[in-house]
Amino acid sequence: MAFLMEYGMFLAKAATIVFAIGLVVGIVVNASHKPKAKKGQLEFTDLSKHYRLQTAELQQRLLDKKGFKQWQKLQQKELKQQSVALPCLFVLEFNGSMDARETESLREEVSAVLAIAKQDDEVVLRLESGGGVVHGYGLAASQLDRLRQQNISLTVAVDKVAASGGYMMACIGTKIIAAPFAILGSIGVIAQLPNFHKLLQKNYVDFEQFTAGEFKRTVTLFGENTDKGRQKFQQELEETHGLFKRFVEQHRPQLDVSQVATGEHWFGYQALDLQLVDEIQTSDDYLMTKLSSHRVFKVTYQLKKGLAEKVGMGSANVLSLWWQKLVQQSWLR
Repeated sequence: MAFLMEYGMFLAKAATIVFAIGLVVGIVVNASHKPKAKKGQLEFTDLSKHYRLQTAELQQRLLDKKGFKQWQKLQQKELKQQSVALPCLFVLEFNGSMDARETESLREEVSAVLAIAKQDDEVVLRLESGGGVVHGYGLAASQLDRLRQQNISLTVAVDKVAASGGYMMACIGTKIIAAPFAILGSIGVIAQLPNFHKLLQKNYVDFEQFTAGEFKRTVTLFGENTDKGRQKFQQELEETHGLFKRFVEQHRPQLDVSQVATGEHWFGYQALDLQLVDEIQTSDDYLMTKLSSHRVFKVTYQLKKGLAEKVGMGSANVLSLWWQKLVQQSWLR
């Protein structure tokens, strides 16, 4: 009898696991067959109010009850004296990946700002990116250029890194500020790929590729690369580098492009000497200087994740935790 009960429990667990796997597979397949446009939500956060509340909380802790009331009255008086509406400062953030997929959110944020911004308003972009694909970062830079075309002042703040495609975006700014040890530059182009032709040849595996057009494919992962193909590929890299240099030169004419377009990167202090940036300052310090003269808002467009993405991320997290536990157990042994 005990054997039958244990066997029944085993079958129930197995059925549950199979059902769960089938449900996840069904969701993924359904999502792949019915593509829907991703929708997101635009959020405006009043940073001026946030900083006022933060300051008030600190003053309440530091002052006695009478002193805090006097401080509150002074603050209320200052707010009333600001009868003329202050200009706005809109804060955007771009934490770029290799494929610059964050450009989709940046597009929405820029469009929202352009819909309400006035000529005396300003945009601050907190930028962090080590670069990535040329077409992705070219589009991201073009989104920022929409602000410049409408004569909206754009300050790009680099606290950590804006290199390669990241610097392509940064140079759009009316002004670039950087933290002392932020990394900037890397105005160059790189491409690399492995070639498995000899490995396939060693294992008697033929690779066939058919193209129309002499340079439809220059270098390949699996075929035998030719000197002519390599030369053409190098030529394309040089052309891309030339476009990159002209783009930087166009937006920062004060910069000696021949000196900095070597693919090297520099820290903030060095970048200031080379005129890659205009000031050494963190984004936090810059925003603090603007609180008295601007109403500061953070603009964020958050893409909503679909059910399949949520399930996939949840499954990945569970598997990651399971693997870590397994590794720990194996080490404990």
